[in-house]
Amino acid sequence: MVVDTDGYLALVEHLASNLDVFSTEDGDTGKESVEDVVTDMVASNIMAIFEQNPELHSSVRFKLLKEADSVVADLGEVLAGMWTKAATNEQIAFLDEYVALVKNLFDSAVAKYD
Repeated sequence: MVVDTDGYLALVEHLASNLDVFSTEDGDTGKESVEDVVTDMVASNIMAIFEQNPELHSSVRFKLLKEADSVVADLGEVLAGMWTKAATNEQIAFLDEYVALVKNLFDSAVAKYD
């Protein structure tokens, strides 16, 4: 659906080329870890897709949830060194943009089910 697409691979490459954002713990941080931030953002975006597409069949919803889990797992692998550390504002801003791009891929995939 999404994680096996060229668009998703391009996003993973984008993440890999911007790992310098995650190479430092300097900057303002809150109490949330990178993992918490990613999980919350992905969950919020999946819920938004469900709200925007109430007619989605339960099988498609299940596929979306499974793919969302894969996205979180991939981010966890790439960001393993920072996964449990407090996220800086710069990291949160990058993740917000990144997850929004992932949501665009999900939106495009959902549109094919209409």
